[in-house]
Amino acid sequence: MTEISPKLGQNLKRIRTKKKMSQGDIARALEVHRAYVSGIETGKRNPTLATLEKLASALGVSVSELLK
Repeated sequence: MTEISPKLGQNLKRIRTKKKMSQGDIARALEVHRAYVSGIETGKRNPTLATLEKLASALGVSVSELLK
C-alpha cells in the first residue's frame, strides 16, 4: 500500500506538467490549498477516492491513468 502514494504523485506531476498546469491550477480546481497538491505529489498525502475523481477530472484523464 505504501508504494501507491509515490506512484500517484509521480503520475500526477507528470500529467500536470505535460498539460502545462501548475499546482495552483489543480488546487483551484479541487478547492484545496496548493500545499495539499504538493503533498500528494511527494507521496506524503493520501487523497480520498472522491479527491482522486476530482483530480482526474481536473486533468482530463481517468482515475486509472493516475494510479497506473
